[in-house]
Amino acid sequence: MTHYYEKGLETMPRPNLEKLQLKHLQTLVEYVYEKCHFYHKKMDEAGIKPSDIKCLGDLKRLPFTTKQDLRDNYPYGMFSAPVNEIVRVHASSGTTGKLTVAGYTQNDIDVWSTVMARSLAACGCSSSSIVNVAYGYGLFTGGLGAHYGSERLGALTIPASSGNSKRQLQMFKDFKVTTLCCTPSYALYLADEMKNEGYNLSDLNLKQGIFGAEPWSEEMRVQIENKLGLKAYNIYGLSEIIGPGVSVECEYQNGSHIWEDHFLPEIIDTETLEPLGYGQQGELVFTTISKTGMPLLRYRTRDLCSLTDEPCKCGRTHVRMAKVIGRSDDMLIIGGVNVFPSQIESALFTVKGIEPHYQIIVDRINNLDKIEIQVELEDELFSDEVKTLQNLKNQLEKNVASAISISVKIHFVSRGTIERSIGKAVRVIDKRRI
Repeated sequence: MTHYYEKGLETMPRPNLEKLQLKHLQTLVEYVYEKCHFYHKKMDEAGIKPSDIKCLGDLKRLPFTTKQDLRDNYPYGMFSAPVNEIVRVHASSGTTGKLTVAGYTQNDIDVWSTVMARSLAACGCSSSSIVNVAYGYGLFTGGLGAHYGSERLGALTIPASSGNSKRQLQMFKDFKVTTLCCTPSYALYLADEMKNEGYNLSDLNLKQGIFGAEPWSEEMRVQIENKLGLKAYNIYGLSEIIGPGVSVECEYQNGSHIWEDHFLPEIIDTETLEPLGYGQQGELVFTTISKTGMPLLRYRTRDLCSLTDEPCKCGRTHVRMAKVIGRSDDMLIIGGVNVFPSQIESALFTVKGIEPHYQIIVDRINNLDKIEIQVELEDELFSDEVKTLQNLKNQLEKNVASAISISVKIHFVSRGTIERSIGKAVRVIDKRRI
């Protein structure tokens, strides 16, 4: 059974949705031109006025916004609303040491709560659900985003935050938790703790997990679903746009529906910056068409994926995005070849007996790039004879090399060796001086 939160908006015919988008876009462009000095200047430099936006195709005439723009205008320079109308800020950390700040008016909090309630409903949640929010609370958007959406849906909401995993498992059992919200890597960590603490799936009442904040593969989804006995859904968001709830998978788990009445998506070529069509892979770009605190024009997410407008069985008409395969700025270049950690993960998890914990170590030896992948094995396999382990190692090296077109070295480690994360997992250690 398909669950909706706002069925009329979620299933709106495309022509009607596009009329609504254009109306919101025109209002937004006029608003930021008048209220935000940054956009007024950028639009003047581009030679475009709000009155020039006459159709959705005119979106490509507007200037891009980058994370560097947010850093350069730290902390409040990107706000379109005055600070006395901003009721909350969130922020994400960056490599420069300066936070990337996002400001929210009460309107924005309401929008966020609504799209998160929609997202939870799309994953099968309802007012009868018991939702354990194990994303971190604080400046990170995950915890409060899921929390407000769950409350808006009317579900029983447990603000567990991340960490204290033994207590979380106890709550799963005693509170009869139906829904887990956290990063996929923390879900796997909890699965390990379940095993260590002697819990069985029959002790729990989990039905769905809503996982995001980091890329994860289909193979990792299977691992999570088997280990926690739930259906695992991908949710997408970023603090600059609003937080989690920009898009989410429905029951068919075939791409994430973007809530297009709030977030206008594009895919662009990373080199030419020209828009690409449906089905073409490139960089995801968003324009926020309903926010008032810090709305953004054509924000370059650096996330790489594709969009599809093919009809979905759930009846929602909003376009879907494929899973993010990586980030254009996180991509590894190994010996001139572009490599994404998700490619390696998919190749690893095709082999039975591999624990869902690994680390990619990149180094440069004698001017040549080398990749070592540390992989945890199930305890039973470590007791096998050397020949069996060597065959497994050979198979893994072959699978990964086939996936990324580069030879790698696999190094087996015992279960629990690789450091666990209660937030985003650290998958790559790059030792090269580049």
